Amino acid sequence: MTILLLAGSPSAPSRSTRLLHHVGDKLAQLGHRYARLDVRDLPGQAILRADWNDAQIKAALATVEEASAVVVATPVYKAAYSGILKAFLDLLPQFGLSNKLVLPLATGGSQSHMLALDYALRPVLSSLNPKHVLPSIYATEAQVTWSEENGLVLDAPIATRVDEGVAQLSASLLALHKAAPEEFREIPFSQLQYSVSY
Repeated sequence: MTILLLAGSPSAPSRSTRLLHHVGDKLAQLGHRYARLDVRDLPGQAILRADWNDAQIKAALATVEEASAVVVATPVYKAAYSGILKAFLDLLPQFGLSNKLVLPLATGGSQSHMLALDYALRPVLSSLNPKHVLPSIYATEAQVTWSEENGLVLDAPIATRVDEGVAQLSASLLALHKAAPEEFREIPFSQLQYSVSY
C-alpha cells in the first residue's frame, strides 16, 4: 500500500512541490510509504505526443497504477492548474485512478485562484474514477514560505488544513487496507459449495 506524490509544477524548486514533500513527510511519520513522481522530469515530447511506448512514460503510468493513493500538487496559473500536469493526466487510461484515494494540493498568488481546484482540477480527477477525492488544500504564496535557515514554513491555518488532510488520507487508507482482506479473502476448498443441475 503506497502513496504517490505527483508533482505537477513545471519549475524546480516550487512552493507546490515543497508543500507536496511536506505532506509526504507527515504521511511517513504515520508509517506510510510513498514514491515521488515529478512530471517535469518526464520527456516533454513524449508527453505532448502521448507516446505511450516511451519507456519513461510507461514507468510513470505503472507507478500511478500501483499506488493506493495519489497526492497531486500543482501551482495555479491564470485560474487553472499547470498545463504539464493536464498533459500527464491525459495520458492516464479512462479509469486511471480507479479505487484510489486522491488528495489535491495547490499554491497560487492569491485566494481568488482557489476555485481552480474545485472547478478545474477536481472534475478531471473525478473523471478518472477514483475511490474518493478528498477535500482540496490551497495555499497562497504568502502562506507557504521557504528559507535556507528555516526550511518550509506554513501559516497556522494552512498547517492545520495540512494536518487535517494528512489525517483523513491516512485514516481512509487504513480503512481500505482493513476492508481489503474481507473483500478478497480466500475461501478454503472444503467450504466451497457447488450447485449442479441436470
